[in-house]
Amino acid sequence: MEVLVVEEVEQQFQALPAKTAKYTNPSEVIAYALNRLPALYATSKRGWQRQWHRGKTELRPQIVTAVRQGIMAVQRDPLRGDGPLSFEEENAAMTALQKLKVLLQREDLSWDNLNDVVEQTLLDTLRGRITWRQSGDTDEDIFDWEKHPHYQNG
Repeated sequence: MEVLVVEEVEQQFQALPAKTAKYTNPSEVIAYALNRLPALYATSKRGWQRQWHRGKTELRPQIVTAVRQGIMAVQRDPLRGDGPLSFEEENAAMTALQKLKVLLQREDLSWDNLNDVVEQTLLDTLRGRITWRQSGDTDEDIFDWEKHPHYQNG
């Protein structure tokens, strides 16, 4: 049964969109399907051939269905995998957003308004209104162009 299921998983994976296949572990699909199919044990070459034939013919529709269900189940299960969950990319993204909040002095900064806030900050900087601070700067180190003695209105 293992060989038949592996063949079916390989065949169905070829038909999957690349992104789905990339994020679906074939071993998990195989285990899922095997746990839902009858075992086909044999003790002789003749018995093995009989079981092989049974699997290829009589049990083929069940194998196809079990593998299809396995692919769907493995994709849906956010807790799959026996290793610890890793959120490195998500954590890195949130850390970057937090650093931008500090740099741009915008507590309201979010992924939704990031482009608008950065664009406005760049335009303000171009116009001499520097509203952001570099890492390590204190509030006293923030340059206020409008308070500079050489600033001319207009």
